[in-house]
Amino acid sequence: MSLNSHIEWTDATWNPVRGCTKISPGCKHCYAETFAERFRGVKGHPYEQGFDLRLVPEKLTEPLLWRSPKLVFVNSMSDLFQDGVPDDYIEAVCRVMVKANWHTFQVLTKRSARLRELLRGRLRFAAEQDHIWWGVSVEDQEYGLPRIGDLQKAPARVRFLSIEPLLEDLGMFDLSGISWAIVGGESGPGARLMREEWVISIRDQCLESGVPFFFKQWGGVRKAKHGRLLEGRTHDEYPERVASPIPEKASCLEYARDILSSFQTVIPASALAQASV
Repeated sequence: MSLNSHIEWTDATWNPVRGCTKISPGCKHCYAETFAERFRGVKGHPYEQGFDLRLVPEKLTEPLLWRSPKLVFVNSMSDLFQDGVPDDYIEAVCRVMVKANWHTFQVLTKRSARLRELLRGRLRFAAEQDHIWWGVSVEDQEYGLPRIGDLQKAPARVRFLSIEPLLEDLGMFDLSGISWAIVGGESGPGARLMREEWVISIRDQCLESGVPFFFKQWGGVRKAKHGRLLEGRTHDEYPERVASPIPEKASCLEYARDILSSFQTVIPASALAQASV
C-alpha cells in the first residue's frame, strides 16, 4: 500500500494481490515485475517470492481504515482478474470497495473477458457503483482494442481506458460508454517509441466524444526529461467523482471483520489476526 503514489492519475495504491503473468506486448517491460524481482529471495520482504502470484488477505481491508477520501488504484502490482485469483477472493475485494464508498477505486485489467463476465454476474452489485471505476489496458490494435469492446459490454457505471504504453497508432475507435481515457508512453530501460500524432489522434477523438482525457507522460529512458506536455499544455481531466460521508471508525472496523469472516473459504483464519483491523 502507498498513500502517496507517484502514479500521476491516482492518490494511493492498494494491493490485496501481488504478482502477475505476461499476456500481451504491453507487458514486455512491466514496471511491477522489474520492481518485485529485485527482492526475490529477500527473507521477510513483501516480494520475497518475486512476481509470483500471491493473495494478500492481510491487506484486504486497508481502505476501510483510511480516514480521508482518496483515488485508489487497485492492484498496481498485479491484475485482479488473472486466472489464478479465485472468484470468491475477487468478490471479497469488491465488497471492501463497495463499503469504502468515500474513496474512488480505479480497477484496471488486461483480462477483459473475465471482467465482462463477472460484472454481468456475481459482481453486478459492484459494477453499478459510481465510486468504482472499471478500466482496461490498451496498447495496440490487436490486443488492446478488443478489450475496449469487452468493457463496453460490461454493465459498469464508470468505464475507463489506460492507453499505456501506447505502442502504435490506434486509428479511429469506438469511445461510446467510455468515461475517461489515460494515455502515456513507456518509460525505463528499453522504452519503446510513442509518436505525437498517435496521442493527438486519441485526444481529438476524446474531445469529439466528450470523454475526459489525461495525458500521463511521453516516457522514454529518462521520462522526467520529456515531461508530460502535449502541444504546450498538460491534460489532467477526470470523470466526475461522487462524495460520500465517512462512517465512524468503529463502523469501519466492524465492516472489516464482517468481510473477513464472510470469506473464510479463501481467507485463512490467520489473516483475521494479521489484518489491520
